[in-house]
Amino acid sequence: MRLGAARSERLFLLAVSGVMALLLGVSAVVFLADSPTWSADEVALLRSLSLDALEPLPPDPSNRVADNPDAIALGERLFFDARFSANRAVSCASCHMPERYFTDGRPFGVGVGVIPLNTMTLIGAAYSPWFTWDGKADSQWAQALLPLENAVEHGGNRTLYAHLIAEHYAAEYEALFGPLPDLSHLPRNAGPVDDPVAAAAWEAMTPAEQDAINRIFANMGKALAAFQRTLLPQPARFDRYVASLNDDGRSSQPGILSEEEIAGLRLFIGKGQCINCHNGPRFTNDAFHNTGVPAAPGYPVHRGRIDGVARVQSDLFNCLGPYSDAAPEECTALRFIVTEGDTLPGGMKTPTLRNVVETAPYMHTGQFATLADVIEHYNAGGGLALIGHNELHQPLNLTAIEAKQLEAFLHTLTEEPIPPEEP
Repeated sequence: MRLGAARSERLFLLAVSGVMALLLGVSAVVFLADSPTWSADEVALLRSLSLDALEPLPPDPSNRVADNPDAIALGERLFFDARFSANRAVSCASCHMPERYFTDGRPFGVGVGVIPLNTMTLIGAAYSPWFTWDGKADSQWAQALLPLENAVEHGGNRTLYAHLIAEHYAAEYEALFGPLPDLSHLPRNAGPVDDPVAAAAWEAMTPAEQDAINRIFANMGKALAAFQRTLLPQPARFDRYVASLNDDGRSSQPGILSEEEIAGLRLFIGKGQCINCHNGPRFTNDAFHNTGVPAAPGYPVHRGRIDGVARVQSDLFNCLGPYSDAAPEECTALRFIVTEGDTLPGGMKTPTLRNVVETAPYMHTGQFATLADVIEHYNAGGGLALIGHNELHQPLNLTAIEAKQLEAFLHTLTEEPIPPEEP
């Protein structure tokens, strides 16, 4: 990245000063004394963004096996098993690729068909009270069930999955959830799905049979969620920098971040106003906002949170539903869900910024290919809201140099490789 003229001049002067210091027999380290400093309030804010401030993962009362090692192991196997799809070629990992930080690098996901939504990362997602771009699921296990039945994602149905569990995972399933029911008399393909044949077969089943299948289906989701809860954010260069800050606001290890990256961090918590939504150790407030993002060409405008609220309230597998393990009083998020307000129409979930450089493209339908595109969108004050209203009030008025500095800072949020263990 090209350095600004001012920074080039500064580096040149530092180099000359260092040479002179050596000639004079003085340690050049003294010239680092003018390294960037932060106020006490700024240090406290930066520490609130560090992974050191991340609380332990809260329990999920709706999923009694959420942290069970056997459920984690079963969920991991299910996550990578492509048999759980209509064409036996699509697994959860088809879109949530570990090597891409559990995204897929495409504007739209691709399952048995094209999914007109961008794939969100699963890293750290278990901390959120809401799942999917519009928050139509209130638990990670309820969310895991959605793509399994979606016609263009996995494209399967509930009895298909129950039969597959019985055929390939019976021992592991029964050790966690108890005996499987007799499925021999039930159709191979049946469920409340778009396929008319499977839907008719589902309607022909008795309520008791449907309940038995629903329970197997819910337990699949709970095992998948148990595995996904293990996908936690790992330290990045930013976290090392914050850990190096002394109470006087200076870094004890100058050089962790470049001047350009530090300037971008100042913009992030200041003029850029990014901190308003991207706060906390995961750099997200887990809320829903409308910033006038343009629609994907050729696709309908997403209604956002207003649809998500209706969907989660009616979901058979929500926290208050018959397949939840939670007591009603434990379903705080769902019981006190916001159902009215200007932020609902067009509101989309604030994504985490951890590993953001590695998870392009951006926004709910991958409308922006690069971080520079995203920054320009916000710098201009967002766009014309196609539903609801744009929450941004005015342009940020970042200069071209400031925009590049802000982008440079975002590179510091990528996980650093974990060093190999000593023999």
